[in-house]
Formats: sequence, structure tokens, C-alpha cells
Amino acid sequence: MYSKSLDQKLARIRAGKDTREDFIIADAKDADMAFGIMAPGPNRAGSCPHGYDQRQGCYKTLDDYLSQIRAVIRQQLVDIVLLSASNLERLAIDEGLFKSSPITPAARANDTTDVWAVRRGQYSNHPSRHFRTATLDHIKYGRLENNYHRPCLGADLGLYSVTFTNNLDWDYAALAAFHDFRLEAERKRFRYFLEVFNPNVNPGFDPREVGGFLNDNIIRCLAGVTRAGRPVFLKIPYNGPGPLEELVSYDSSLVVGILGGSAGTTLDSFQLIHDAQKYGAKVALFGRKINLSEHPLAFIEFLRRITNGEVTPREAVKAYHGVLQHDRIEPKRSLQDDLTLTETTMSYS
Repeated sequence: MYSKSLDQKLARIRAGKDTREDFIIADAKDADMAFGIMAPGPNRAGSCPHGYDQRQGCYKTLDDYLSQIRAVIRQQLVDIVLLSASNLERLAIDEGLFKSSPITPAARANDTTDVWAVRRGQYSNHPSRHFRTATLDHIKYGRLENNYHRPCLGADLGLYSVTFTNNLDWDYAALAAFHDFRLEAERKRFRYFLEVFNPNVNPGFDPREVGGFLNDNIIRCLAGVTRAGRPVFLKIPYNGPGPLEELVSYDSSLVVGILGGSAGTTLDSFQLIHDAQKYGAKVALFGRKINLSEHPLAFIEFLRRITNGEVTPREAVKAYHGVLQHDRIEPKRSLQDDLTLTETTMSYS
């Protein structure tokens, strides 16, 4: 089996022997399980379907999306590519793109209602409810498989998502479903990383306290989970340096990662990965920030150069615009605007 950079880095992180170069970067290309047709991003160059109301937007196709993912796999700078089960089947099982790659494939193992972000949908306005479309057998083998000693054709790694809302009924149901998933994953030798979102509805307390609420819920829900059922790492929102440092320092065995969130400016993205690493995160999973950038491959390259300590976030923004100019790609913002920090949880450190 081809050696995967994720496994090598995790081994060094757990042994306390990691360096800056062991920071784990994932490209989240599972947006079709949230945004549907909007997942590949806007089609700025092509034409819209005949008769389509362009005021609502026009989007790239699934073929475009798969081509973007293949390019990221060929680049070999990220450690994980996260996919929907159907696209994992196409790229990993049908095309075998990960067999000779250092990149680890992963699939979204559940799709809770707070990620249902379809046009005119209002699902995210309600407390998050558990739901699973994909099955672990289909993720691993592409089919139902009773003999679990057969080689994994797809992925043995998935993302499992939980959103705590401070609503007893919904949080109880979410944790019960998480319990069932863990037991199934252990039986089927399936690894997972745990995504925990901030409450998607008003939790009934000051928003400035969300970091502590999230941290306490993470530790509380994992305290009864032994090593066999624990996540490979965490994926959480960046709520500022204090909450991140608190979680990282509490349990050194937890590998903490941050999620990217909305696109924002290029400095927002580059500063986020810089600050997350500075305050203890070992992983970053960027989806829309990569996918909606003007030049995803160059964007990924600068993410890696920042975590390796080669450039500062501001230097990276300037260099990124230089690449856009060289490749004759029109930037969405002027350099001055792209050097603006709009996320309040970050600083110019």
C-alpha cells in the first residue's frame, strides 16, 4: 500500500516529534452534500443553460468539479481530499486516483440538517438534526460487503459531524446517533474525524461564550469514549486564540483542526491558517476558501508555504496576486482589498 502523508504526520504528532512541515491540510470537496448544484462554484466564464434566469447565478458542472479535484490530487500538496460518497466512488474506486498518491481519500459520513444549504432552503434555521445518506460499506467498498477483510477500494476515513444547540432533545438525539456510528465504525474498522460546529441557532447565551460551550461539549462527549472509538482528529470553528489554546492544552492526545468556513478575503484565509497553527491546531480543512479562489492550486501552495514558515500571510497575499497576474487571471478583488482582514477572531500577528 502506498505510504500516506496523513499517517506519517499523525504518527509524528502523537509522538511529539512533529515540526511545522507536519501540519495537515485537507481540501474539503464534499460541498455537493450541502449546496447541491452550487457546490462547484460560480461559472464566471461559461454560459448559463438556455432560458435560465442569470440573476440567480450560474454554476459549474459536476464534470468541472471532478476536474478540479483531479488537479488537486495530481498536485500532491494536501494530505486529505474529502469527498461525497458518490464522487469518492468515481475517483477512488472507478479511477483509482489515490492508489499511488500520498493523499488520503475521505468521505462525508453524515450530513446533518444544518449543512443543507440549498437555494431558498431554510433548514439551517432550525436546530440541527442527525441524518446519514452514505453507508460505511459503500464508502469503503462501493457496495455492500460482508467480508470486511477484503481490501478497501474507497476510503477507510470519514468525517462525522455533530452540532450542539443547547436544546436537550436535539442534542440527545445527535449524541445517540453518534454513539451508534462509533460502534459501527469500530466493527468495520473505519476511522473518522469529528466535526463539531458552533450552534446553528440561538443557544440562549452570549455569543462570546460559544468557545467555552463548544470546548466543554467536545470533552464531555468524548470522556466516555475509549481509544478504540476516538476520532483521528477534531475539526472545529476557529473561535479565537483563547478557546483554541484551552482545548489544545487540556488533552494533548487530541489532535485539533480548524475548518475554513466562508470564503472571505485571501488575507482572511491565509491569516486563519497562520493563527490556527500558532495557537496549537495541527490540521486545517478548507473547502470554500480553496474552491472559490481564483487559482485553487496556487492558493493551496501558499497555504502550505505559510504553515511551513516560508512566508507571512501578507507576503503570501501579495505573491498570490503576482501569480494571478502572471497567469492572466483576473482577481476578484484589488490587492489592497484582498489585504483587508474582515474576520474578527484574527489579528495581524
